[in-house]
Amino acid sequence: METNETERRRWNNPDWVAVWPKRERMTDVITPFLLDALALRPGERVLDVGCGGGKATIAAAEAVGPSGTVVGADVSVPLTDLAVQRAADAGIDNVSFRVLDVQQDRIVGDPFDVAMSQFGVMFFDDPVAAFANIRTHLGPSGRIGFACWQTIDRNPWFIGTALAGLVPPPPAPQPGKSPTGPFAFADPTRTQQILEAAGFTHVHRSAHELVAEIPNDAVVDEAQLTFMGVPPDRLAAATAAVNDHLAQFRSGPGLAKFPLAFQVFHATVG
Repeated sequence: METNETERRRWNNPDWVAVWPKRERMTDVITPFLLDALALRPGERVLDVGCGGGKATIAAAEAVGPSGTVVGADVSVPLTDLAVQRAADAGIDNVSFRVLDVQQDRIVGDPFDVAMSQFGVMFFDDPVAAFANIRTHLGPSGRIGFACWQTIDRNPWFIGTALAGLVPPPPAPQPGKSPTGPFAFADPTRTQQILEAAGFTHVHRSAHELVAEIPNDAVVDEAQLTFMGVPPDRLAAATAAVNDHLAQFRSGPGLAKFPLAFQVFHATVG
């Protein structure tokens, strides 16, 4: 069985990927916090783990300048294609993208000075093995920084609670594997333990909260409900439940103010 099998299917599903640029409008506001924690310097070599459509990767490439390089890695073929196109359109030539599973694959270009991730590391089904593999790609003074969500109760925009009973439960992880998903690293104590078990030291966490005014469909739309497994005969009920849940955040025609609670972890190799 392949590693991260469930996530490979999800992130290579054309219907899911087609709506991804809508979802990015929520996470784009967090990129400056991640880059601030990374404190990238000109000339550094950076690995972006789970780079998705590459927007944060490109921002990192601009931060390290023409003397630096950034490699974005992701299991998604269509998102990697999108990232390549975005870099070309922006005229950024010190960045490259590769379809890889960073939990196990070797990434050409090491040793890196920095590993980064914006909401990408929560999808590893063996996080200790994944972070240990990332660590082997870093130099002796390397560092890692990544953004992940705080707990569900601090992120009321999450629609999972509104859809209880309307979508099938997520599949149980395979024996010996960990649950994946947006809140897999919400517990800071567990996340620190994972990083330390993988060989990282000096783990630091900074918690952040902000309100992002973005289009309603940045969180959910009908296509996503279908992809999540809502059957056709329950789509109307699911849509109504989601609309009721999200009404509290609406701020104007087509817009909503969503409170986002996230955290940035930073650690070093030695």
